[in-house]
Amino acid sequence: MHRKLMGGLIAATLTFAIAACGSSPAPPAAPPAPTSSAAVAAATTEDGRAKPTNVRIPKIAAESTLVEAGLDKNKSIEVPPVEQPMQAAWYKYSQVPGDPGPAILLGHVDGNKKPGIFYKLHELKTGDEIFVKREDGKELRFVATRTEQVPKEKLPEEAIYGTTQESELRLITCGGVFDKAAHSYKDNVIVYAKLAA
Repeated sequence: MHRKLMGGLIAATLTFAIAACGSSPAPPAAPPAPTSSAAVAAATTEDGRAKPTNVRIPKIAAESTLVEAGLDKNKSIEVPPVEQPMQAAWYKYSQVPGDPGPAILLGHVDGNKKPGIFYKLHELKTGDEIFVKREDGKELRFVATRTEQVPKEKLPEEAIYGTTQESELRLITCGGVFDKAAHSYKDNVIVYAKLAA
């Protein structure tokens, strides 16, 4: 996908998706697992880049496979069901980790009355490590550069999805005060990270 179009998709849909974390309805059921040559095709993007399969953050003892998050019928980013709070996702219209630009990983802070995969994401500090495995067998090491918590209505979209020359990550979850009326948290926690040399 052309980078400008991809950036536009992210810009148009990211705010709702992040606002929904921890309270969204389940996305459509996944299709059956592919087999044989179809499985090989599913392991790569349309242009042949290896997809990310796993994220691991030692500092907060978080590890999860990565499911793909696309767009739902409302053109909003899908997030894992709240009934599966320990499942993280890669937004497939962002970059593949390891390529120039930001790759976006999403996870719940909690769900189903249990802590989520990114429950302690806010604890990450500059220099903390994040590892991402890809379908080609590579494990990439990223290092956190900063963590911020912002109100959802002030989401720094350009900082999250804007073009970068380096390979970067954006890990995003909910945070702050829980709004019982809206069934959602008022803030987002965002960790920015860069591929380690």
